[in-house]
Amino acid sequence: MSVELSVSRLSKSHAGQSVAALDSLDLTVPPGSCTAILGPSGSGKSTALRLIAGLDSPSAGSVMIDGVDVTGTAAEERGVGMVFQRPMLFPHMSVLDNIGFSYRAAGDSRKRSRERAREYLELVHLGDMSDRAVSEVSGGQAQRVALARSLARSPRVLLLDEPFSALDPVLRAEMHDLVRELRASLDQTLLLVTHDQQEAAALADSVAVLIDGRLEHHSDIATAYTRPSTLAVSRLMGGVNEVEGQWDGARVHRSELGELEVDGVSGVPAGTAVLLLRHELIQLGEDGVRGVITALRPTGFRSIADVSFGSTVVKVELAAGSSVRIGDTAGLNIPLQSRYVVRR
Repeated sequence: MSVELSVSRLSKSHAGQSVAALDSLDLTVPPGSCTAILGPSGSGKSTALRLIAGLDSPSAGSVMIDGVDVTGTAAEERGVGMVFQRPMLFPHMSVLDNIGFSYRAAGDSRKRSRERAREYLELVHLGDMSDRAVSEVSGGQAQRVALARSLARSPRVLLLDEPFSALDPVLRAEMHDLVRELRASLDQTLLLVTHDQQEAAALADSVAVLIDGRLEHHSDIATAYTRPSTLAVSRLMGGVNEVEGQWDGARVHRSELGELEVDGVSGVPAGTAVLLLRHELIQLGEDGVRGVITALRPTGFRSIADVSFGSTVVKVELAAGSSVRIGDTAGLNIPLQSRYVVRR
């Protein structure tokens, strides 16, 4: 049965530094769910994970697992598993013995530990590699072994510290598929640290955004994309459209795009404000405010068009095969769900 992970006012300050590495983090991960901590380098993501794992001591705050305060509990007694960016496998052991290490350390015979480890080797689809030396497996396979080794300890909470960031895009996608598969078969509470918003969207139920050690946003994935709390959160979630203008404090934003209604905005007073528009949701057409295509850039199978309205430029993601050309005039269809307003 999975458990809840909760941290309250969790903080970490390092000697000689005026700014806390982590500042009063409040976060709850419901049982059996996955939360992604997202943030740029130096935002406090890994610091939070180390404090939860018991690898470092907080300056203030608490860590609760299944309703029990484990802040002062040793790392090995918390029931927490951790997978790092590097697999950190034992080089003198086979793949199977790496996975079964915790059983041997607990006193199981080699035969019994291998029997128990084989189940987790099958879970990560490496059943035919049990006798391989870890030096003979690829980077992606090594991370599968590291994941299986952590799961073999039957952790109450599994922490993932950017474990796929060193893999190429194809292997990273395969690991994402594997984690989703494991989530479907295991009732496991997960906390993922990543700097990649696409990885957070692929794996997590909710995303907690850290900026300079502080939690700036926590919500489901869709809300983080379309209703970010701040400009910094919007940019981290891949937002590229920021339209300067005036907000009436209730429902209407005025800019070179005209008057646009925006729903669900709170805490933004009337005055200068930024209209955020998700480029993936906007469409070009004959209707709507009209602008000129001033740039086109490929992004793989699709492309991004810059549509200019005086000094304002709106970026629009185009469908594959679009015949739009630079210099064309086009209207913008801006759905209500693509709009949001934040303070500058």
